[in-house]
Amino acid sequence: MSSRYLVIHMSDTSGTDLAQSEDKAMLDRWAAEGDAAGRLTMGAPVAGPEQAKSVAVRDGRTLITDGPFPEFKEWFAGYDLITADSIDEAAEYMAKHPVAILGRIYILPLVRLPWDQD
Repeated sequence: MSSRYLVIHMSDTSGTDLAQSEDKAMLDRWAAEGDAAGRLTMGAPVAGPEQAKSVAVRDGRTLITDGPFPEFKEWFAGYDLITADSIDEAAEYMAKHPVAILGRIYILPLVRLPWDQD
């Protein structure tokens, strides 16, 4: 039985640069494999922190600020929603994505909320 996973693409200064043509070719191969296996559901790159907003509600007040502007060097660069039979299978598949070389990838199993349990 397949599970769903949120894959978070992170920039990382310890990553290795790829030429744009190599990056695109690797991404195209990864997407073709995922499409053929019915593994991909959706995904997209995201804008940088200079275009982001942060929202919090505190004491009944909505606080909307620019950013976040993290003090660390990593940045959330995009996401994918994928299916796989296990998190290990998801990790093997995501190792073929160019961000695995350029940055870092986090794989998070999607779970149900406690009130949605059967």
